[in-house]
Amino acid sequence: MKRSGPLFTLLAGLVLALFMLSVNATSGTGSSSYTDSSSDPAEPTAPPAASTPAERPSPTRAATPSPSPTPTKKAPADARYAGRTDDDSASVAITLRDGEAVAYFCDGRATESWLKGDVEDDGSMRLTGKNGAKLDGRIVGDKVRGTVEIRKRTWAFTAPRTSKPSGVYRATSEVRGQQLDGGWIVQPDGSQVGILKRDGKPAKAPRLDPDTGAVVLADGGRLTARPVVP
Repeated sequence: MKRSGPLFTLLAGLVLALFMLSVNATSGTGSSSYTDSSSDPAEPTAPPAASTPAERPSPTRAATPSPSPTPTKKAPADARYAGRTDDDSASVAITLRDGEAVAYFCDGRATESWLKGDVEDDGSMRLTGKNGAKLDGRIVGDKVRGTVEIRKRTWAFTAPRTSKPSGVYRATSEVRGQQLDGGWIVQPDGSQVGILKRDGKPAKAPRLDPDTGAVVLADGGRLTARPVVP
């Protein structure tokens, strides 16, 4: 019995030592999981907003100048022209109106032609008539210079600008069963030339009264001629 006391005491001490060891182990684990709030870092502030580059002002565009208006071309003025061929064998008269022209070529015997067409802004003209007749001319100053081609023959001419009663006249009518067609050119000096066709047969035309347009025929018949315009 005396020997079991120390043994008991030894066992009690061993149990106590094991208990303390267990408590220490448990306390160490708990302390390692504790976090001291005083040691927490300061709350992170919101990240600064990404700086937006300042809007660049739109480059100022130079004002585009308005295009200059295209000058409006103007057709040659209305006018009358009357003259002769360079060889003085025939007459030419031209009347312009609203950018169009009508012309008459006449030698006073058997050759004649009526021609018409447009006049360009630069004063040039290309007029055409029956059987391939044509007139090519241009207004130069106060006259028309050009050529007339009829039946493969060509005449150069100059026709100065003129005024009433100068110019070109025409009369068509049926008289005493005959179909009459006459053309006249009155020159600035008062001289005139014309052809009167009777049923298509050409002959020298009787004189025309420019003031009234009256034409007295050889057989007593009468015609009235009018100025020709386009």
